[in-house]
Amino acid sequence: MRRLFVGLALLFALAAPVAAQEKAVATFAGGCFWCTESDFDHVPGVLSTVSGYTGGKVPNPGYERVSAGGTGHAEAVEVTYDPAKVSYQQLLDFYWRSIDPTVKDAQFCDHGSQYRTAIFVRSEEERKLAEESKKKVEAELKKPIYTEIAAAGPFYAAEEYHQDFYKKNPTKYKFYRWNCGRDQRLEQIWGPKKGEG
Repeated sequence: MRRLFVGLALLFALAAPVAAQEKAVATFAGGCFWCTESDFDHVPGVLSTVSGYTGGKVPNPGYERVSAGGTGHAEAVEVTYDPAKVSYQQLLDFYWRSIDPTVKDAQFCDHGSQYRTAIFVRSEEERKLAEESKKKVEAELKKPIYTEIAAAGPFYAAEEYHQDFYKKNPTKYKFYRWNCGRDQRLEQIWGPKKGEG
């Protein structure tokens, strides 16, 4: 009987690392989290996204408090992905082309540190990849890059009405995104998206 328990324990111990690799999490701040969430939801290999707040010192902040500034938090998105289908490096490559990294504490029509761009890393490997990709972007754009690279800390999910906002309120979302000039500015920086123009 003891052998059976030891055998089962060994089996579970061997299976655990395999199961752990089925999902991974990355956190990015790219200005308005409605837009960042929508953008990442369209990346093959991304399993789910959650809009929220991170990078600050105030526990359990709400939208009103974060958007008013002063909490230190940024609007961010927690991205759960399948590493067998999309790598962290590919997520970084996608992320850079979904933001304007040449401005400090702002994105498009939104201003304040709560709309800053940031990559929140969970390991030294992620930090290394993020730092290397930042250097490449700086060389490509030939401008200072203000995107912060910081250790991931507590992530607080935003209120339910913010989750999947682009699906729940498509007209309001499209109006906001267009008026904010996000896609127009991204095209100026990075050129037309692949398959366009």
